[in-house]
Amino acid sequence: MLIKVATATLEGISAVPVTVEVNSSVGLRFSIVGLPDNAVKESHERILSAFEVNGYQVPGRQIIINLAPADLKKEGSGFDLPMAIGILGAVEKIKTERLNRFMLVGELGLDGSIQPVKGALPIAIMARKTGLEGLFVPKDNVREAAVVNNLNVYGVSHLKEVVDFFNNTGTLEPTVINTREEFYAHQYNFDFDFSEVKGQENVKRAFEIAASGGHNLILIGSPGCGKSMMSKRLPSILPPLSLAESLETTQIHSIAGKLSRETSLISQRPFRSPHHTISDVALVGGGNTFMPGEICLAHNGVLFLDEFPEFSRSVLETLRQPLEDRIITISRARYNLTLPCSFMLVASMNPCPCGYHHHPTHPCTCTPGQIQRYLNKISGPLLDRIDLHVECVSVPIEELSSAPKGESSATIRERVIKARHIQEERFKGIKGIHCNAQMNSTLLHKYAQLDAPSNEMLIRAMTHLNLSARAYERILKVARTIADLAGEEHIQRHHVAEAVGYRSLDRESWVE
Repeated sequence: MLIKVATATLEGISAVPVTVEVNSSVGLRFSIVGLPDNAVKESHERILSAFEVNGYQVPGRQIIINLAPADLKKEGSGFDLPMAIGILGAVEKIKTERLNRFMLVGELGLDGSIQPVKGALPIAIMARKTGLEGLFVPKDNVREAAVVNNLNVYGVSHLKEVVDFFNNTGTLEPTVINTREEFYAHQYNFDFDFSEVKGQENVKRAFEIAASGGHNLILIGSPGCGKSMMSKRLPSILPPLSLAESLETTQIHSIAGKLSRETSLISQRPFRSPHHTISDVALVGGGNTFMPGEICLAHNGVLFLDEFPEFSRSVLETLRQPLEDRIITISRARYNLTLPCSFMLVASMNPCPCGYHHHPTHPCTCTPGQIQRYLNKISGPLLDRIDLHVECVSVPIEELSSAPKGESSATIRERVIKARHIQEERFKGIKGIHCNAQMNSTLLHKYAQLDAPSNEMLIRAMTHLNLSARAYERILKVARTIADLAGEEHIQRHHVAEAVGYRSLDRESWVE
């Protein structure tokens, strides 16, 4: 008897439909075809053990399973449940008249328990697109899959629940998630707040500008001055995720298996902080079995690279194209995938190997040559993609003890949202452009024009401070954002002057 069961496999951050075809005939052979990997081939043992433990006696028959389309590589253990149900249907242990209306995915334990899988959300999206009535997923994955509307999503914890459902001897209720209510309920609950930061007003101002325009930022300061502490608070002042952004972000984290059992939709912008020993593959994604990298997991959020010069040169250079295009194309022998990776890069570094160059009280022990070699670990093309260079100075201990509580993240966020709204109106109808940091040269010439006094001041500043030519467009973008924060339609001289101040590493006098 031939039975077909719908399931899916993952390809990038989306799912591809797969049909499990099970044929039972005379003989004693068991085989799986259709390009299965080792995890799929090993399902034979898990399925037989689950049958034996739960009393589903399968007569000695020849079982041939084909995973169609046969030329698509099948990876992972999520095929266990549909293959088990297909076998039971082929040997007439369950009723099969409703099988073609549902999709199944899940890994079987030896006792028949159903274990969680990766990518339940994109699988649910694909199940709805194919017009199926419902989807069976492991109980631990049900909340992320249930955010897809117009689809009955059943969370199951044991093989027997699925068998009883199709035999009409048990009942299962689909999981219902109020997507909007859950999404908006958690948007403003942050662990860190800028009100906890004392002093550092110039750095907090730089963070506000960066958040308002989507600009990349690098912090330069001695150890213990608060670079990492303030960076962790950046998501609390970024504009809230839209539902579309949240869905896209949740898909990526679902593929990577990063969602907890309680999570339905990610409601806060991601903050990813990999260690400086990370490999280039772990950063951009890939591997024999594809996994999203840190830049994809930071999509619509923040990628924080602490101790920036300590990352290997090859790892840092992989950031150049994603920072420019906001997508990453991963080409391997077995796959070619294009993934979204629109993130804000925030980096922090010491000013020199000892960490105390330009420190007001602690002497620096580094020579100019050592400082220059340290800075040269960051290439010019990469530095060119970072809009704001901010110097951080340690706050004296007497100020820390007496300083009042700082401005809250909620207050700063209101100004950021207002500035972003101005940019959204400005770039309405322009595909792929949502904030000032994404402007190309054409848009920059249109929306960041300077009057004669401002342009003259910028030329004088670049000449006097020995700023590089690559700083010109970055200064204009930042000046445009500063003007938006002030509610000004045109860029003024003081906006340009402030933007010039955020180009520390472009100055030739930095190592002196």
